[in-house]
Amino acid sequence: MILTTKVNAVDDDTLDEIGFSWHTDSDGSKYISDELVTITPQEAEAYYEAANTLYDMYVEAAEYVIKNNLFFDLGIPFNLIETIKKSWENDVHWHIYSRFDLAGGIDAQEIKLIEFNADTPTALFETALLQWAILKSNDMDEESQFNNVYEAISNNFKRLITLFDDTDTFDANYDGWKILFSSVEGNDEEESTVRLLQQMATDAGFVTSFEFLHNVHFDENGIYDSEGNQYEYWFKLYPWEDIAIEEPELATTLTNIIENQKAIILNPAYTLLFQSKGMMAILSKLFPDSPYLLQTSFEPLQGVKQVEKPVFGREGANTKIIEADGTTSLATAGPYDNYKKVYQEFVEFPKDAKGAKYQAGVFFAYEACGLSFRKGGDILDNMSKFVGHVIVS
Repeated sequence: MILTTKVNAVDDDTLDEIGFSWHTDSDGSKYISDELVTITPQEAEAYYEAANTLYDMYVEAAEYVIKNNLFFDLGIPFNLIETIKKSWENDVHWHIYSRFDLAGGIDAQEIKLIEFNADTPTALFETALLQWAILKSNDMDEESQFNNVYEAISNNFKRLITLFDDTDTFDANYDGWKILFSSVEGNDEEESTVRLLQQMATDAGFVTSFEFLHNVHFDENGIYDSEGNQYEYWFKLYPWEDIAIEEPELATTLTNIIENQKAIILNPAYTLLFQSKGMMAILSKLFPDSPYLLQTSFEPLQGVKQVEKPVFGREGANTKIIEADGTTSLATAGPYDNYKKVYQEFVEFPKDAKGAKYQAGVFFAYEACGLSFRKGGDILDNMSKFVGHVIVS
């Protein structure tokens, strides 16, 4: 059972001051829980090991998909295939950060992969900063967390230059290479997430700037802000699959930019392979004995309770829970129903004393670097609550 400890919530005015404006959900309830999940050091270590192992498995599976031309199986848009290949072939296309969503890990329950948010993961602001601030404001030990997200991502920005494990020798005066950061205008959560990443890159020594997506300019020679300044790197919190489907001309231009080595785009195009939930069917085939994987297939599973998911669904939309007899017991609406589906063996999330269910999120930036939780029901949607954690002996 999930055990929690009560804390004093950070007040709304303070949250607004630090740029966290999405603290209240549309029904008036608070998005940030006034409790922390308590975990043991051994449970924290288990989450760390699980995420590291899973990432290595994803890398191997991506190589398998590319070698065997399985892009269609994963629902990858055809106009991104060459972009994915080019980004995969060159080490300079560094994966900055991602988040594994996991079931289990509490009370000796096995850790199981639910999905991998590899391209545009959110909950970064909450995990990296807010849960740390909750400990501090409650006079709790600020080190009592599995939470090294800020430093880990900053170090990953340094690896864009060093391409090595060791970042201690990084020289911040390395010709002033520039990164442009972008998000969609009008989405406070995404903008704050991107601006936090911008600060991490600035701390790493880069020259950085921010521009809303609609103001960024592209041509065969590179990527520019609204004033015509050119950038060696561009970070966009905007899904690759949306670029392919909604902006096909831009997809072609970005492919040419990468091909001609005029700019590097973050997260790289190959993270779309990781992002596709179809990859979990590939993992299930390649690693049938892995303790971290649930049986997953492109076809409905026979005789077991399962979850139907679109390969590029988000926030629990267009998800179904199908009972062993084939009847649907729970389903959500959404805009992703036209995508290819995968079928994943159902697993129960750990529950607290009130019956609420918890999914662990482990951020990954070169290695597993931070833990947080989401609380809700069997399908965690955009009304689920963020819950921090504290490590206790």
